[in-house]
Amino acid sequence: ILVTGAAGFIGAHVARALIARGDDVVGIDDFNDYYDPTLKRDRLAALAPELRVLPVDFADAAALAHGLSGESIDRIVHLGAQAGVRHSIDNPAAYGRSNLIGHLNILEFARDRAVGHSVYASSSSVYGGNRTTPFSVRDRVDHPVSLYAATKKSAELMSESYASLYRLPLTGLRFFTVYGPWGRPDMAPWLFTDAILAERPIAVFNHGRMQRDFTYIDDIVAGMLSTLDTPPVDDG
Repeated sequence: ILVTGAAGFIGAHVARALIARGDDVVGIDDFNDYYDPTLKRDRLAALAPELRVLPVDFADAAALAHGLSGESIDRIVHLGAQAGVRHSIDNPAAYGRSNLIGHLNILEFARDRAVGHSVYASSSSVYGGNRTTPFSVRDRVDHPVSLYAATKKSAELMSESYASLYRLPLTGLRFFTVYGPWGRPDMAPWLFTDAILAERPIAVFNHGRMQRDFTYIDDIVAGMLSTLDTPPVDDG
């Protein structure tokens, strides 16, 4: 099983769970500096010391093919991406490279290797300004309110195309703000905790008029493994 973004928050937890149940796992990560790469390396050391992680940027198709040339890949968990909504305002090119070109490269890799099932990370951000709750996979998601959301919706559309053209088994999961041990330092639980410990005021946006669903990492991992083990049936 290939895990992309294996040094990331969700990737490291998923890789550990796969290894714990006896799967043969190889990870790739480019260890970029969106946040401190030391945290990424510490995750791997603490969570999955037996995991093989190759320094590969999947947005580089040649590097992806070369880095995994000796690996036999049956399934893919594609978690690597440029994350963060606010960051996309100042760094749009990073999102186009990772979430669009990179996702396309993973689809091409899966097609070339005839991978049995690929599960990829989408985002609850695709729901944009939808006002009907609870959200549903049947909702129209045509109005993203951030570039990050637009790239994730685009990845879903590319996947739909590949599934249709090449009968490639693909499943996208729209995560709702995942939290837990070894979480990303740019997210609210860690920003709030850091502010509290430093006795600084907590930064609150939109005058405090907001609600958000959070999902604990263990629940995400359980859902991902269950999904990975249940590829969609080809309905023609």
